[in-house]
Amino acid sequence: MQPVFVLVHSPSTGPSIWHPVAEHLVAAGHRVRVPSLLRVGAGAPPFWPRVVDAVRDDLRQVPADSPLVLVAHSNAGLFLPVIRSGLDRPVTGSVFVDAALPARSGPTPVAPPELLDLLRPMAVNGRLPRWTDWWDEADVAPMFPDPQTRRTVVDEQPTLPLSYYEQHIPVPEAWDDHPCSYLLFGPPYEELADEARRRDWRVAHLPGAHLHQIVDPVGTARHLVELAAV
Repeated sequence: MQPVFVLVHSPSTGPSIWHPVAEHLVAAGHRVRVPSLLRVGAGAPPFWPRVVDAVRDDLRQVPADSPLVLVAHSNAGLFLPVIRSGLDRPVTGSVFVDAALPARSGPTPVAPPELLDLLRPMAVNGRLPRWTDWWDEADVAPMFPDPQTRRTVVDEQPTLPLSYYEQHIPVPEAWDDHPCSYLLFGPPYEELADEARRRDWRVAHLPGAHLHQIVDPVGTARHLVELAAV
C-alpha cells in the first residue's frame, strides 16, 4: 500500500509552508495530510502533547492500516519522536527537512541557550513576536518567492509564548524503528545534516533558504519521494 505523506510544519509557522509541496505530491498520485498546529501555543503548557494530539486527530481521516511517512520541517523535527510514539499506526519512514534533530537520548530542549538569550528580551507579557519578525529584512525576504506567498505565510504565523521555547521534549526509546533521512536546504543546518550522516541516515541536499519548500515545491516533493523509498 502506498504511504501517506504527513507534512508537519513548525509550530513557529503554519501549514501553508507545506501546501505547495502537498499539491505536487497529490498531482503525482500520492496521498498527503498537512496537520495544522496553529493552536499548539494558544493556551498554557504543556505544549508538546498538543502537537501529538493535533497530528493524531488529523489522521483520523486516514485508514488505520495506511502506512505513513512523517515529514518534519524546522523545529518540528524535535517533535517527530513523540509523534511517532503517539501513533498506533505503521510508519515506514521519517524525513527531517532543514530540521532540528532530537537528542539521541533524554529530553531535547526546543531552544538552545543562545537562542533563548535572543528571545527573552523580545517577549512582551510572556509572548513573542511572529518568527519572521525576529530577523532582519535582508534575512527574511530571500525566503519567499513572491509577495503574495510571503503575506500568506507571515499572516498565519502564531505569536508563541516564550515558555514554548523553554520546554523540553521527550525522546521515547526506539522511536526510530524505521528508516530516517534528512533533506538539507542550507545554512545553518549543515551541522545537523552531518549529525544525520553520523546516525547513518540518508541525506540529500536541495540548496536554498530555510523555507525553500515554498520556493521549489517540485524539487522538494521529488526529494521527499526519493528519501521515503525503501
